[in-house]
Amino acid sequence: MSPSRPPLPVHPTAPPIRRKRTDEIVDAIKTTIIEHGLQPGDRLPQERELMEQYQASKGTIREALKALEVQGLIRTRTGPGGGAFIESMSESRAMSLLSNFLFAKSMSIADIYALRKVLEPLVAVSAMPNMDAAGYKRLTDIIAIYDHEPADAQERWDQRMAELDFHAVVAEYADNALMAFVCRFLQRLLKELAVCRDIYMQPKPVLRQQGIEYQRQLIEAMRAGDGARVHKVMTDHMVYAEHAMLDLQAELLGNFIHDPVARGRGEKRRKALS
Repeated sequence: MSPSRPPLPVHPTAPPIRRKRTDEIVDAIKTTIIEHGLQPGDRLPQERELMEQYQASKGTIREALKALEVQGLIRTRTGPGGGAFIESMSESRAMSLLSNFLFAKSMSIADIYALRKVLEPLVAVSAMPNMDAAGYKRLTDIIAIYDHEPADAQERWDQRMAELDFHAVVAEYADNALMAFVCRFLQRLLKELAVCRDIYMQPKPVLRQQGIEYQRQLIEAMRAGDGARVHKVMTDHMVYAEHAMLDLQAELLGNFIHDPVARGRGEKRRKALS
């Protein structure tokens, strides 16, 4: 006869987590916007109507509307004809909000390229079937911005920003909107990250021939409809660009003194920064 086992302890069911009433109203208004197909410029019901609809106090409704405004989904106007209006969330605003989230995070060039090396090739392949003559012209026109030495500091800066703009144009033609957004956001981070800005502002020649060659090969492969080649060229381009940026960062920070391998590599790689 097996010994009797002690009964398992009975844990009371944890009470469900109750959400703030404000958050529930925010979600309900978002659902209403979608279900009713409201467009930018359309006005939400007046404050009193929202109070009655959601059985909420004036303070709760105002808090919910403020949350929606901070999220960039509505804008409020006071005075005659005022109220809460549907706002179009621009990509720039969305990126700004995301940048604010990352503001206090420790983020490096290597972190950014860890994603770029994966996503940029996929975005280029996705963009290939949609790229038209106007798109190819934009790409070649951008290359012409930085295929020569700059005349002054302003042109040097403009060239380095244009190198990133090349990839932003490719992303515009991608079918996958989420991947395209992330790629453009990473390109924006490279423009805004303090160490990158310090690198871009260095008053020294930057040899871009190899980077430009990758970009021209990319255009050729896209025109040919060769997805495998597009993926490989963009992957090689991103690996190359990462090494170039890390070498320039090391040079900027004076790390070559202790790293002869990096020193030799850096002397050979004043290359494309994008």
